[in-house]
Amino acid sequence: MTHHRAPGNRELLRFLTCGSVDDGKSTLIGRLLYDSQLIFEDTLAAITKDSRKHGTTGEDIDLALLVDGLEAERQQGITIDVAYRFFQTPGRAFIVADTPGHEQYTRNMATGASGASLAVILIDARKGVLTQTRRHSYICSLLGIRDIVVAVNKIDLVNFSQETFDRIVGDYVTFASELGFRSIMPIPISARFGDNVSARSGNLPWYHGPTLIQHLEQVDVAQDLTTRPFRFPVQWVNRPNLDFRGFAGTIASGRVAAGDAVVVAASGKTTRVARIVTADGDLPAAAAGQAVTITLEDEVDVARGDILVHTTDRPEVADQFAGHLLWMDEEAMLPGRSYLMRIGNVWTPCSVTSIRHRVDVNTLEEHAARRLSLNEIGFCNFSAGQPIPMDPYAENRTTGAFILVDRFTNRTAGAGMVAFPLRRASNIHHEHFTVDKAARAALVGNKPMVLWFTGLSGSGKSTIANIVEQALHRAGRQTYSLDGDNIRHGLCRDLGFTAEDRVENIRRVGEVAKLFVDAGMIVLASFISPFQAERRMVRDLLGEGEFVEVFVDTPIEACIARDPKGLYAKAQAGQIKNFTGIDSPYEAPTTPELHVPTPGRTAEECAEDVLVQLRARGVAC
Repeated sequence: MTHHRAPGNRELLRFLTCGSVDDGKSTLIGRLLYDSQLIFEDTLAAITKDSRKHGTTGEDIDLALLVDGLEAERQQGITIDVAYRFFQTPGRAFIVADTPGHEQYTRNMATGASGASLAVILIDARKGVLTQTRRHSYICSLLGIRDIVVAVNKIDLVNFSQETFDRIVGDYVTFASELGFRSIMPIPISARFGDNVSARSGNLPWYHGPTLIQHLEQVDVAQDLTTRPFRFPVQWVNRPNLDFRGFAGTIASGRVAAGDAVVVAASGKTTRVARIVTADGDLPAAAAGQAVTITLEDEVDVARGDILVHTTDRPEVADQFAGHLLWMDEEAMLPGRSYLMRIGNVWTPCSVTSIRHRVDVNTLEEHAARRLSLNEIGFCNFSAGQPIPMDPYAENRTTGAFILVDRFTNRTAGAGMVAFPLRRASNIHHEHFTVDKAARAALVGNKPMVLWFTGLSGSGKSTIANIVEQALHRAGRQTYSLDGDNIRHGLCRDLGFTAEDRVENIRRVGEVAKLFVDAGMIVLASFISPFQAERRMVRDLLGEGEFVEVFVDTPIEACIARDPKGLYAKAQAGQIKNFTGIDSPYEAPTTPELHVPTPGRTAEECAEDVLVQLRARGVAC
C-alpha cells in the first residue's frame, strides 16, 4: 500500500525531498521537525553547538544538521546517505526521506524514491531548474511517483519575487509535461526562516495557495490497490505440523476471499482458497496490504517466490522482457554478462540481451548505447534464467520491480522496472530428441566436457591445449578445439576488443561449446577470457562437472619477453588499445579446477597436468 494508518489513526504519508545540491533539502526537513516540536532539548542544544562548528547559517541554528547525521556529511556540508525521519501534525503522520543531490549519489536518491508516494522537488530560487532537478524528477516518474510538490526555496534571497517564482514554475511545468505526473503543486518557501512551511508568510501576500504542511496534510495520493488484480507473492511456506500447510505473505494488490479460484502463476496449477488465516483468527476475505496465511483446498506445489492470482486475471509469465534499468554499480553494465536478478521473492540468473536506448535524463532524449555506466538509465531487453510471473511496473510496483546483483561482489548493481514481456519467448520451446547427449557420448565412449584454457596472451594456452588434444586423439577420444584466433576469422569476425565485444565473443563461444558437448565431444577452448563473469557464464551453460577451468598461469613479464606475435610491443607503444594485461584487466581465476603454473616447465609437462586431471575424471587418455 502507498499509505497506511499510523499510531493514533493518523494517515501515514511517505514522501521524499530531492533536487540539486544546496537547494535546502536537509534544512527543510529540519524545519519540519523543529516546527512539529519533535526535537528534544538536549538534541537542540547539541545542534546549536554543532551549528557553530559545521553550520552554514551564521549565528542561527543550522536545521540541516538535524538530518545530516554522519560526520562526513557535516564536514562536507552535503547529504550522502538517505536519511529517514518521522514527524506528525494534527492532520497526518509522515515519513520523509532526505536524498542526496550530487549526481554520484543518484542511486541513493532512487532508493528513497522507491518507497515514496509523493516527492517534494526543491529548487533554489536563485538558480532555477537545474540538471539534477530534471534528473530527480525523471527518476521519480520512472519509479511510479505521480504527485509532485515544487518547493521554490530560498525565496527570501530573491526578495520574495513573484516574477521569479512564476518563471521557475513555468520552466519546471514545461519540462515535466512529458513525465506523466498526476499533480504538480508549486509553493514558494524559505526553509531556513519557515516562510510557508508550517505557517503562512506575511512576506508573500501575492501567494494564495496552501502552506507546504497544509498541502501534505490534504493531498490524496492513495492508489486503490484493492481494485487491481489479485497478486499474492508467497514469502514463506508455513508447515508447523503434518496437518497444516499454509502460504504466508502480504497481498500486493486486489482482494481474495475463502472459496475463490486461484492459480499458481508460474506453473498454471489451479485450486481454491480454503482458509485465510491470521494471528487473530480466520478472515472471510482480505485485501491489499494485509499480511495473511492462505491455505488451499488441493495439494498443489507452491514454494517461496510463487505468486497466487485469480484464475480470471493472470500476470504475464515470460523469461524475456523489456524494461528500464537504473545502473547503480561502479563497474559498467555490459550486455550479455550474467547477473542475479531478484524479482519479488524469486532469484534467477539474468542478462541484458540488448540496450534499446539510453535516456538522457536532462533532456529526455534517447541515445544509442553499448553499455550503461554508474547512474545511467537505459531501456533494455532482458533474458531471465526461468519463466517469471510479472506485471508492468506502472500497473504494480511489487510484481514489476526487480534488482540485478553482481554475482561475484554481491553488490546491488541495478534497479529495474518491467515495461512489458517479449511475447516471442512464449512461442519458443526446447525440442527434445530421442538421441540425446548421453546416447551420443556412449556411441564413441566419450565423457563430454569443456576444457577451458584461460590465461594471458602468450601464456601458452593454445600450445598446451594442442598437446592435450593429440593425446586424447591417440586414445580414441572424440575432440574439437575452439581457439580465440580461429573463432575471430568466422563466428566472431565482426567483434573488436572492447569490453562489450569481449563479453559477446565469449558468449558466442560458450553457446558453441555447449552444442559440441551436447554432441558428446570433449571441447578444448583456448581463450584469454579475461573476465570472471564470462567464464562463469559459460560454466552455467553446462551441466555439473562439464566445465573444467584450466588456468595457464604465466607471469606477464614472461609473456612480454616471449611475445610471439609482437602484440605486447605494439600495445606498449600505444598502437593496440584494450590489450589484456596492458590497458585492459585480466581477472585471474580464484578457484579453477586446475592451476597450471608454467615458469621453468615445458609445454609437455604442463599438458601432463591436464591429462592427469582428465584421468582422475574417468577419461582414458
